[in-house]
Amino acid sequence: MMKCAGLSEEQLRTRAVPPSGLSLLGLVRHLAEVERGWFRNVLGGEDVRGYFPRNEAGEWTEFHVDDADVARSFRIWEETCRRSREIVESAESLDVTGRFGDQPYSLHYILTHMIEEYARHNGHADLLREAIDGTTGE
Repeated sequence: MMKCAGLSEEQLRTRAVPPSGLSLLGLVRHLAEVERGWFRNVLGGEDVRGYFPRNEAGEWTEFHVDDADVARSFRIWEETCRRSREIVESAESLDVTGRFGDQPYSLHYILTHMIEEYARHNGHADLLREAIDGTTGE
């Protein structure tokens, strides 16, 4: 959120470098999908379909941001993070497991994976923001 603050919708859609489709808005949408998948579906046992589903070519569309609704995208991410926190807070321990297919995943594993996921994408966001307007730092 901090790296997106104060930017226009056009700036949020700005892609890193060709051929990458990476943008700040795409990262927000991607992280909503990651939160949904791991916390709601795997750990929570829900069956929440993708917010940004596959297109006719079979590609996931979270990084297709040319005509994306920016406010809706942020709202989805914020609501999904809120639901993720609720699921974590209600867990009895870090050993609670959920399943993806035949594979069990503990809350401990999922939280560690999410730290890695956000750390990597926060690094992307740092570089994107600096390229957009020169803003660096926290």
